Order: sequence, then C-alpha cells, then structure tokens
Amino acid sequence: MEPRARPADVLARIADDRRRAIEALKLKRPAHELRDRLPPARPDGRLERPLRRGGPDGPIRLVCEVKRISPSKGVLRADADPVATARLYEAGGATGISLVTEPDHFGGSLEWIDAVRPATAVPLLLKDFVTDSYQLLDAAVRGADAVLLIAAILSEVRLQRFITEARLLGLDALVEVHDEDELARALRAGATLVGINNRDLRTLEVDFGTSLALLPRVPPMVTAVAESGVSDPEHLRRLRETRCDAVLIGEALMTSADPAAKLAELMKAARG
Repeated sequence: MEPRARPADVLARIADDRRRAIEALKLKRPAHELRDRLPPARPDGRLERPLRRGGPDGPIRLVCEVKRISPSKGVLRADADPVATARLYEAGGATGISLVTEPDHFGGSLEWIDAVRPATAVPLLLKDFVTDSYQLLDAAVRGADAVLLIAAILSEVRLQRFITEARLLGLDALVEVHDEDELARALRAGATLVGINNRDLRTLEVDFGTSLALLPRVPPMVTAVAESGVSDPEHLRRLRETRCDAVLIGEALMTSADPAAKLAELMKAARG
C-alpha cells in the first residue's frame, strides 16, 4: 500500500500526474494536428469583460462550476451531466461556466468542453492544471473562452508566456493566486483577470478571509474573482462591500439537493 500523501504534496502530485497525461496526449494527437483545427481567431475578453462589476453598486457576477469530485470533499455528484448542468446555470443567470476537466482527481474530461460549447452561449472556463502550451492550444480548438493558470505551479516567466500565448489564441487567462507573493507575480506577468482562491491548494484548507485580505491589493483595472468557500448569501453580502467583481461557485451548487433554487438564492444575494 502506498503511503498517504502529505497535505503539502497534494498540488505537486496532481500537477505531476497532469504533466504525464499531457505528454501521452501529445503523442496521440500532436500539436501540429491541433493547429490545423484551430477555428477562426476570436478576440479575447469573452469571459473577462462580462465579469466586470462596473462599480460598487453593480451586482457581483457568478461563475458556476461543473465538478464531480473534489480531493478535499470526495465525490460531490458522480452522475453530474455537464450539458444539463451548464444549461441550468445559464437559465439561472450565470455569467460564466467553469468546467473542471482534470480526469484523475476531479472526475472531469476535456470532452466536456466539446459537449457543452454548442449547448450554451455563456463563456466557458476550462479549469485544469495547465503546465504545457499544448493545453492552451487544445482549449482553443475545443471552443473554450478562457483557461485557468495556477500561479503556485508556474514560475513568473511561464505565467507571462502562457498569458501571452492564451491571448494570441483568443483565450482569457484566469490566474489563480492564494497569497500576496503569488498575486504580485501574477500582476507582473500581465494578468488582467485574477482569481483569489480561499483554498490553499497545497493543504486543501479553506479560509474565506484570504479573499478579504487580498482583494484590496488588486489594481482597479484588473478583474477580481473570489474562489472556493463561497457557499451562502452572507459570503456574497460581505464580498459586495469589497471591490470583488465576481465569484466562482462550485461545491455549494454541486452538492445541493436543488441546484436551481440554490443558484437563485445566491444570485439574489449577488445583486444586493
């Protein structure tokens, strides 16, 4: 029996697993084949622009997430249908839809993007552990509007490179940070869409105060998204008092007995 991974190893282990999987995918479908399938260039900003709150009186925008499994909580909804869930989110007023496509630890699939794209007009965020430019190219081919970049697993140089490459492919880059150092690196790398994750991906512990502490440090022209641990109207009421533009909500919806009613409750609080 393998020893249980220490909490601090969780993020590194997932990233290493993803690197190996992407190398295998590159052999199966080389990058040059993907380039031949790139759709006509589309301007970036398709997720970032709609997420901007437009001032303290504007509603907080919601990015709703499809996620079957969480390493911290286990199975959330094993039979979740990404297309049906995305349609429910769109009908409920979501500004964006996040699809957690990592298969081994989150139960997702890159093919979710292929299935959901023609089913909704809402911008799609491909949420994975991006460690290779190949993943950006693949995301663009599949029709994603944005990709997640995690500052904790990327150097500042690679962050800058991936942000630039994403823009050239017409993709927004949501750069996820957890502390002041990661935020500073993300901003120096050129991030204009920043996600503040209340969950420390190294330990999986959640602290809602992380967003409250880092939001004042996000420049006015950068779109700020709070992630993880936002599960009830009170959280949204507190975030409305900050410069937060949007919130990414996943587990609260995926574990709800009535996701449509839960989304309506959160949407009401987001509008104030």
